[in-house]
Amino acid sequence: MVWDAWGSPSGHKPLPEQIRGLLAQVFGVSGEPVARRDEGDVPLRDSALTPDQHAGLVAVVGAEHVSTGHRDRLLRAGGKSTPDLLRRRADGTQDAPDAVVFPADHAEVLALLEYCAANAIAVVPFGGGTSVVGGLDPVRGAFDAVIAIDLGRLDALTEMDPISGTATLGAGLSGPQAEELLGKEGFSLGHFPQSFEFATIGGFAATRSSGQASAGYGRFDDMIERLRIATPSGTLDLGRAPASAAGPDLRELFSGSEGTLGIITEVTLRVHPVSETTAYQAWSFPDFATGANALRTVIQTGAAPTVMRLSDEAETGLNLARAGDVGGAAVGGCLAVTTFEGTAAHVAARSAEAHALLLAAGGTALGEQPAQEWEHGRFSAPYLRDALLDVGILCETLETATSWSNLADLKAKVTAALVDSLTVGGAPALVMCHISHTYPTGASLYFTIVAKQAEDPIAQWAVAKRAAGDAIVAASGTITHHHAIGADHRPWMTDEVGELGVQVLRAVKNAVDPAGILNPGKLIP
Repeated sequence: MVWDAWGSPSGHKPLPEQIRGLLAQVFGVSGEPVARRDEGDVPLRDSALTPDQHAGLVAVVGAEHVSTGHRDRLLRAGGKSTPDLLRRRADGTQDAPDAVVFPADHAEVLALLEYCAANAIAVVPFGGGTSVVGGLDPVRGAFDAVIAIDLGRLDALTEMDPISGTATLGAGLSGPQAEELLGKEGFSLGHFPQSFEFATIGGFAATRSSGQASAGYGRFDDMIERLRIATPSGTLDLGRAPASAAGPDLRELFSGSEGTLGIITEVTLRVHPVSETTAYQAWSFPDFATGANALRTVIQTGAAPTVMRLSDEAETGLNLARAGDVGGAAVGGCLAVTTFEGTAAHVAARSAEAHALLLAAGGTALGEQPAQEWEHGRFSAPYLRDALLDVGILCETLETATSWSNLADLKAKVTAALVDSLTVGGAPALVMCHISHTYPTGASLYFTIVAKQAEDPIAQWAVAKRAAGDAIVAASGTITHHHAIGADHRPWMTDEVGELGVQVLRAVKNAVDPAGILNPGKLIP
């Protein structure tokens, strides 16, 4: 990805005229982008790695796989949250890992961790670089130096079991690479988060990722059969059967550990045959409460589509402003999207049942086109965020989840906290929300926030983020549904798991990483 924005250079395009007009009307900005620096002009903090430490890393992976080059360090200087990008675009010296190391396999990862633990070097595991919660910040803490261990060379499909429906994949495979390898065997993982094009198998596991097709295939942690993990204390091979009663499931402990307890090098996952057909259907609901109740009815009945999501009135309105009339007709209210994958018979039966339920719950069928348009552009939203940053508009996201009975209250309180904190001084703020993942007992809420940048936009967002996080905790939501904890959500981790829960995590950390080198400053308070 590019160093100061999301994605590849080809994905970045000028703002559409409709958006420019909307920005001028609502926020009073011209829509003219500011010039950005060339990556070669960005000063980096000098590498703190000593010659002896550099030689020690080279002894493990070879000279060609240890880099202190400017570009390699800059590209691994952090993740892709709005504060990450604002910091990267700011003047002054940028922080970055002191070196980037590229191991070839599990054994080299293990040897690197042993060396770093013995030589006071902190380690940040690096996959696709898509963290939006400060999960990749190169924190040195009490250590002499910090390196990024890039897992890109662990990129193989090492085992395929078509009878059991499992595949073993290297942690460094990106989403598209994994789908390509599985597709040659007639299978798919079906995990498509917004970060899909760049995020990796190891990153999905380490953050408990949830893809846009979670209604049909589950979260990433639902798909995990086995994990192989390198720690400074040795190797863990976890998972021997589809289910077991052999004590607590340690896979759950390391899935979501965000590189603080070990580095996941290999994942065995449940996969499914490539779908025979896909059906699409979009819906309009008069309001968000009606739409949420309709989605609840579908998921609790067991008729869940592969994809099922609902935008609130504000998000629906902005999407219409971007795309014009949906399906050729002006549609208000709230837009819902459903897709169904599988065999022709399975898709036909399931889509017919869901159609009847959504119709009875107050939905108006809009046909295939809006759902197909959503799928076509589902990975492009971060590019729009970057274009807005370029013209002086703050744009960021956050997410949470709660029970169905608490959903409306949580949405109202988080929205109010964001609006109140961002409109200090009279500047308008737009807060949009959608349900992106559903469960029999509850759902996630995904918020997008748009406001005119203040003089210090990083501080502006920090105030809003604190207000939203406090509102989430007070309203009994989870501080994160799928973005993970990283550094940004760490202040609320004790609220999430309690003081004793934090002590449990610290005890595990001490067992597998007694020197504390693994991703300092993340997850564990």
